Amino acid sequence: MNVVKRVHIVPLGYEYDRILEPIRAQRADLVYLLADERTDDGGDSAVTADYHDDLLAELESTVPDVETRRCDLGDVYAVLGEVTTIAAEHADDTVSVNVSGAGTIPAIGATMACMDVSTDAHAYYVEPSDYAHEGEREPISTGVAEIERLPTYPIDSPTPDQVAIMGFLADPDAWDGYHEARTTPPKKKDLIEYARDRGLSFMADRRPPEERGGEDKGAFRVLDTHVLEPLEADGYVTIESVGRRRVVELTEQGGNAYRAFKHKLADGE
Repeated sequence: MNVVKRVHIVPLGYEYDRILEPIRAQRADLVYLLADERTDDGGDSAVTADYHDDLLAELESTVPDVETRRCDLGDVYAVLGEVTTIAAEHADDTVSVNVSGAGTIPAIGATMACMDVSTDAHAYYVEPSDYAHEGEREPISTGVAEIERLPTYPIDSPTPDQVAIMGFLADPDAWDGYHEARTTPPKKKDLIEYARDRGLSFMADRRPPEERGGEDKGAFRVLDTHVLEPLEADGYVTIESVGRRRVVELTEQGGNAYRAFKHKLADGE
């Protein structure tokens, strides 16, 4: 019988009480601290605060299991991706996400992660008792006045098939064997061949052209309907005519979305 764990995810910034007290009050079983992987001097040591060691020691004395993961807290999509990945790993547990532990950008990424309809995680905000300090030597706030669970407005994330196609578009090395020129984006036919080879679900019931006695024009309609049209509508890909070909290119926004949701390809999805 699986025991449901109380899992907390917290971006680690210049806070102390706002991180510790909700975890203590809600009796968390497992805590993930998202520590900033960026450096303050271009070296190998991550940006940190003097009291982080004390906070970690207190958490470890309070919670059965504490894990630190490195993440670029200055990148919304990096935070979004890390939170959705951890939440997916704990799909059978109760996952709570503290969006008030590290400032605006991590808060946005963490909140967006909780809006993903495939992520059953809940965001909460901690109102401190007082804002008083600078942050690097002492926490920027003290005490906890209120812990508020935030409302969520669900958003649809890309499907595993869509993420797989974005991953293919993001990696020119993957084009070998499908696409004749690495200097230009793949065309729709290349995506169909890749989808068949990888067994993506939207092509699972369609036989290859050689078994159908000719070109499978229906495959193009399925590709458009299930993958490309939704991705284009979200601004993740562009589709342009180059001569007689229709080539597909990943946008910068699509690249960010792939980074955020590539965990959907784990475990053979």
